[in-house]
Amino acid sequence: MRTPLAPLAPLALTALALLAAPLPAAACSVAAGYRIPTNMELVESADLILLATVSEGEAASNDAAEPWIDIQPLAALKGEMPAEPLTLTGMIATGADPLLSNPYELREAHPQSFAGGCFRYEFPRGSRVLFFLSQRDGHWGAAGGPFSRWAEDTLSDEAPWLQVVRLYAEAAGLPAADRAAYLTARRAEYGAEGNNPVAQLIAADIERQLAGPNPPLRGELPAMEDAGEPAEAADEAADAAEAAADAAADAAAPADAPAAAAAGADR
Repeated sequence: MRTPLAPLAPLALTALALLAAPLPAAACSVAAGYRIPTNMELVESADLILLATVSEGEAASNDAAEPWIDIQPLAALKGEMPAEPLTLTGMIATGADPLLSNPYELREAHPQSFAGGCFRYEFPRGSRVLFFLSQRDGHWGAAGGPFSRWAEDTLSDEAPWLQVVRLYAEAAGLPAADRAAYLTARRAEYGAEGNNPVAQLIAADIERQLAGPNPPLRGELPAMEDAGEPAEAADEAADAAEAAADAAADAAAPADAPAAAAAGADR
């Protein structure tokens, strides 16, 4: 029997409203000053960090019912291991080329998080995913907030994401005064493996956690034309904003500016 779905925060509801609609979709909004949680903050905030297999679920449809996925627990990195499968809000990915998480990405969330809804909500059937969950009113739902790495594919036991989350879970279990020293020591251990590119990725991520919270987002993220190309779309938005600013500056220049410039040149 499936566990009832957890009530969702308003931003999560924005994402779910897009489930039955094809991408691209309008970008969600975040409150002024919102900060994407660091990976360490994500670990600290979650009630349950669960490695699980996506077993069943619903694909996109026009039904009014809330879409769902069933997940089979494999291991709990934080919190108590569930005794039975959990049901979460989400949907089964369809199509010949479902988009999986980049196994060597440790900073950015799954590309679908930037494709309109702030959260990843689509999962291939059979994928192993590391879920960060919070309990609300006795039910489980996504932890972390918009654009967080709350659900990333983790297809092997040696995946870099699984390694760093285990490390941060260990750090989170220490007294707060001891965490920085622990992370500093682990960063040095991984950083010393100069010929191991995965170790260098992990060392760099630990450095980001030691640097403290992420800066606040300056505004709403633009809608993405392609979920697999967030960087290109962000660059296009920045270029458009710069062009608009230049046009506004030109329009605000005094009408006699050319004549004044010519007079100055005659002198």
